[in-house]
Amino acid sequence: MNPIKGQGMNEHRIKGLSRLTRQSLVAATMALGLSSVALADNDCTLKSLRGSYVFSAKGYTIVAGVPQPKAIVEVIDFNGNGTLSVPAVTLSVNGVIVRPPIGGTGSYTVDAACTGTITFDGPLFDIFISPNGEKVWMIQTNAGTVFQGTAIRVGNTK
Repeated sequence: MNPIKGQGMNEHRIKGLSRLTRQSLVAATMALGLSSVALADNDCTLKSLRGSYVFSAKGYTIVAGVPQPKAIVEVIDFNGNGTLSVPAVTLSVNGVIVRPPIGGTGSYTVDAACTGTITFDGPLFDIFISPNGEKVWMIQTNAGTVFQGTAIRVGNTK
């Protein structure tokens, strides 16, 4: 192999890594910026989440080491007291459409820094709430999942 050619390939790999590193740094900076926005208001409570939100997300569930794509659109009604209900949901798992029975329930926590958790019957999420409670960024924390999305308030607060 020509040493100059090999050297050029390594430079290309380094540039590719640098680009990946830059993209990772940009993503990390955006996440830290989001945390700063949430922390700046610093007065979130359970009542910060009230009303109907539409949650949309996509990602993967890992089954026997193989990623299975999934996507969801659902309505989540937050009650302002740590409880929630799900009056509508459509889920696609590896291309199979699932419409679970209406009436699912769950619970949530919120701390003053506008972060918290959501627990459904099975799925667990960490959440980051906009200071005005209009938007919630969610990431599933169950093992074997890569799944994140956003819930946006669409209905009046209760």
